[in-house]
Amino acid sequence: MTTPTLGTLATEPVDARPDLLAEPVRAALSSWEHAGAVGVAPIDPSLADTAACSEAYAVPLDAGANCVVVAGKRDGQERVAACLVRSDTRADVNNRVKRLLDVRKCSFLSVDRAVEESGMEYGGITPVGLPAGWRLLVDARVLETDLVLIGSGVRRSKLVLPGHLAAALPRAEVVPDLALP
Repeated sequence: MTTPTLGTLATEPVDARPDLLAEPVRAALSSWEHAGAVGVAPIDPSLADTAACSEAYAVPLDAGANCVVVAGKRDGQERVAACLVRSDTRADVNNRVKRLLDVRKCSFLSVDRAVEESGMEYGGITPVGLPAGWRLLVDARVLETDLVLIGSGVRRSKLVLPGHLAAALPRAEVVPDLALP
């Protein structure tokens, strides 16, 4: 089987490199029917942030996707969602996401909570293997990307997969215009 290459990142099959995955990501991929189309590439952890990774590994910003975690409350009930948006956009947290969660105010989940609850490292949080209680909102533009670079749950690697497969992730809700340019 051939694994995808994006920019200068040549990937390996995810099942061959479980050491490059956070535990929740590894567990999710082990049972996901599309895992064979996903590759993992080791990276320098100091280059995990979007702009640095894009520059260092020649990955166009529109081929990357960021996963941000947001929360809001309604009637005393907290609602948490992970939003997957292309790296050349930003999640429309104050309008689109807020309306989708049906909350009065929406803000980014604290780093400590996001890390603790996801079981992933800050800067590596990915839509693969999220906690069951979180919604997964995917901007429709991600699906239009041939290959997309996302986190692996750790800062020392990235996942590469066909963009359309983001819609097949567990609990994924594809949302037009989830992000702003």
